[in-house]
Amino acid sequence: MVNRLAHATSPYLQQHAENPVDWWEWGPEAFAEAERRDVPVLLSVGYAACHWCHVMAHESFEDEAVAGFLNERFVAVKVDREERPDVDAVYMEAVQAATGQGGWPMTVFLTPGKEPFYFGTYFPPEPRHGMPSFRQVLEGVDKAWTERRDEVGEVAGRIGRDLAERASVYGVGSGVAGVPGAGELHAAVVELTRSFDQRRGGFGGAPKFPPSMVLEFLLRHHARTGSGAALQMVERTCEAMARGGIYDQLGGGFARYAVDATWTVPHFEKMLYDNALLLRVYLHLWRATGEPRARRVALETADFLLRELRTPEGGFASALDADSLDAASGRNAEGAYYAWTPEQLEQVLGEADAALAVELFDVTGTFEHGSSVLQLPEDPADEGKYREIRAKLFEARAGRPAPARDDKVVAAWNGLAVAALAEAGALLERPDLVEAAERAADLLIAVHLTPEGRLLRTSRDGRAGANAGVLEDYADTAEGFLALHAVTGESSWLQLAGELLDLVLLHFTDEASGALYDTADDAEQLIRRPQDPTDNAAPSGWSAAAGTLLTYAGYTGSARHRTAAERALGIVGTLGPRAPRFTGWGLAVAEALLDGPREVAVVGAADDPGRAALHLAALRSTAPGAVVAVGEPGDTEVPLLADRPLLDGRPAAYVCRHFVCDRPTADAAELAERLGGAREERE
Repeated sequence: MVNRLAHATSPYLQQHAENPVDWWEWGPEAFAEAERRDVPVLLSVGYAACHWCHVMAHESFEDEAVAGFLNERFVAVKVDREERPDVDAVYMEAVQAATGQGGWPMTVFLTPGKEPFYFGTYFPPEPRHGMPSFRQVLEGVDKAWTERRDEVGEVAGRIGRDLAERASVYGVGSGVAGVPGAGELHAAVVELTRSFDQRRGGFGGAPKFPPSMVLEFLLRHHARTGSGAALQMVERTCEAMARGGIYDQLGGGFARYAVDATWTVPHFEKMLYDNALLLRVYLHLWRATGEPRARRVALETADFLLRELRTPEGGFASALDADSLDAASGRNAEGAYYAWTPEQLEQVLGEADAALAVELFDVTGTFEHGSSVLQLPEDPADEGKYREIRAKLFEARAGRPAPARDDKVVAAWNGLAVAALAEAGALLERPDLVEAAERAADLLIAVHLTPEGRLLRTSRDGRAGANAGVLEDYADTAEGFLALHAVTGESSWLQLAGELLDLVLLHFTDEASGALYDTADDAEQLIRRPQDPTDNAAPSGWSAAAGTLLTYAGYTGSARHRTAAERALGIVGTLGPRAPRFTGWGLAVAEALLDGPREVAVVGAADDPGRAALHLAALRSTAPGAVVAVGEPGDTEVPLLADRPLLDGRPAAYVCRHFVCDRPTADAAELAERLGGAREERE
């Protein structure tokens, strides 16, 4: 027998469709039912690739007795945090404020008026390590609701007031300090050096998450200032991650995080946003240094996206699960697809090559039951043998039960993937990557964009979900469109990005302060309107919007868009020097603003090799946030290209700031030098 979630579009919700719990999706009907029955709401939030979500579902939500009590005394609401990041953000803030920590599954008890009054994350089926069982939590909340209703109301009211006060801080602080300048950006780098792990790369201790946005900031800071310390932090971190178990040494792509400080054992789920962001980081590191490992990792990550996350409709799926079927035990187990024992290596490779693989990939029992997550501590002495072994192991692994795939398409994360693939295809001369980016962008237009020009956040199997896009969807989709414009020269991508950004200014921006909200002014009203300028695993919608607004202003000369970007960056001037690990993308955008950003207009006939050489030199520039436009002479659709003639009949490039340009050049090498172009590629 299935419950209401059988009709959901979310793979995560469908995972719970056969629970005996009488689940509801988030919506007015669920809260009306709680009001009618005078019972509290259990809000359970997670996502499809979440390991502990699966554990709690198996232990508690599949238990008939627990489900019976839950159905009798509560209205149970299940939310996919990736479909409804606004719901997740509001209640996660309450969880973290009340408990000092957060995570998924998130378990929150609400009044029928959506006010939270009791919080937690995972609860075990039996009391354990000082935690009550889930059944005990249910019984305690039910008793408080029925016997101490006034106390519950007081708690809910106080939490609501606290959240409202916290929400006002960003609006008041934004735009007041002014945009961050060179001093604030230098202070952010100094602060990062204090938490940098010199020996193992990354920042802080276990668990370690890939610091994608911080690395992008450091690369831009190095490009602007020549800071060796900034570049060294990037190089050390990127090398450590690429050698570690967090990187899939056989198939490419990165896991979500490492449970240790050495990048050895990952939490095995692979997320689209991580891989899109890290593809771009490694690409930009290669662009800055010519380091061959960075180029290899960028290409392998791009190939992973196309091979394992691309959907039949041309979009990119959200994630691969951490768990898969372990053939030995017959049960789902975390990391079963990726881990190897020496015996398994020998079965595939034979004794001699298995011994070599054990040494090459450090198969020394780093994981469970004598197995290991493959690493690459040293470069292989015999590159040919390494590739042969790797190919055999990859082919053998493909025969194992694969992790499940969350195949919903999220607009924001697809926008990040479009930007990364478009840029990688152009810089690494892989036109298939550009084509994949264009196809994903076409899907966003065809399926996610409504006739009114608004974005829907998710789709699945080519069918749009009902959830409205949030700020990151608009900003990251615009980022992808702007990257496609830079690479292809198609003016339609610039126009589409501008239409999305106009909606950001109209529906997501506080006119008085310049602060940005995560939800539109006409979206569903929650207990507070969420906003947060700090990054999480991906750039915050706030900082992503600041970046795309600034880039769009570079193409069009729009003072309105540039001013909006500057006002949004005001909060970064305050937070960046104190908390750079959580404001990396805002700091990266500030680097672009401080550099101009430089605007490069390349004109010439489409089939002229001289234009192609100038265009590639411009794209390979390390200038922070450089804006690149390419087109025919006399192009009037892109303001940056207007009135840019050829140079003595030859293709020409103009380097400008605020549309004020230096003398043009027809020499690609000279253009690269002016822009701080890529170093000579290392052997």
